[in-house]
Amino acid sequence: MYKDKKICVVVPAYNEETQIARVIETMPAFVDCVVIVDDKSRDGTVGVVEKIRPDYPKVELIVHEKNQGVGGSIATGYEYARDEGYDVAVVMAGDAQMDPDDLPNLLDPVVAGEIDYAKGNRLITGEAFRKIPKVRYFGNSLLSLLTKIASGYWHVADSQSGYTAINRAALERIDWREMYRRYGQPNDLLVRLNIYSFRVRDVPINPVYRVGEKSGIKLSRVVFTLSWLLLRLFLKRMKEKYVIRDFHPLVFFYLLGGGFGALTAVLFGRIFYYWLGMGEPIPKVNALAAMFSFMSSSMFTLFAMWFDMEHNKDLK
Repeated sequence: MYKDKKICVVVPAYNEETQIARVIETMPAFVDCVVIVDDKSRDGTVGVVEKIRPDYPKVELIVHEKNQGVGGSIATGYEYARDEGYDVAVVMAGDAQMDPDDLPNLLDPVVAGEIDYAKGNRLITGEAFRKIPKVRYFGNSLLSLLTKIASGYWHVADSQSGYTAINRAALERIDWREMYRRYGQPNDLLVRLNIYSFRVRDVPINPVYRVGEKSGIKLSRVVFTLSWLLLRLFLKRMKEKYVIRDFHPLVFFYLLGGGFGALTAVLFGRIFYYWLGMGEPIPKVNALAAMFSFMSSSMFTLFAMWFDMEHNKDLK
């Protein structure tokens, strides 16, 4: 136990035969249960876990019959922690990229009741830019910005970090059967937490790389896939939080911003058609309308973001 709270660590694992033993062996002694969720690995991950389990009685092994993605594995682990009555569920990856020494820092604000969900942030430390591969660093930064807009947690960064701790109240409130099953799980969860007004906080953690892990993530594909996912999540949050649960006029500001944004694209497209396509002078009315539309779109959108930020400022 940790400060009188029962702690369950969920470890999603897929083809981690070289790293999973390290994760188990370095787990802090105060952890009450370690749930390894094997997502239909094609290597010897299950065999490694079964071999060392007799020496680690706290370890539980759940094997998926078919691959469900990292989000599906985390959902399975969360459901286990909820059903078994644990106070806090922590997620640590099966590739040993999460430093066990950071775990108390994640747990402290959760067990103290200050927040409902703690999320590790690798970007705060000055070591992040040096340690994290540059392409992943910039891709992560872009997705973090988009996630701020989609989730409403404007104070949260490093959205793709999977090192998290969640309390029992959130475990029981979220329907884990509906959570996104693939790489966008952290983004999806942040949106769901915001809809129910759970408190979320970033906690600085140490980025760990080059310990033998192998990443199967193709960043170029992930960024475009998650951008589309984040748009859908944003629209879902607007509907659920600001229309159905408690109406807020920022919805009108976003609608006007989006409407003027679409009109801006049309008007500037017409300008380039005259200028480049036909070689004719740009109609003055068209140019004025395009600038007015652009300024209106920008102002309405920025005001909507500001209203959203103010509405969520206490959720940290």
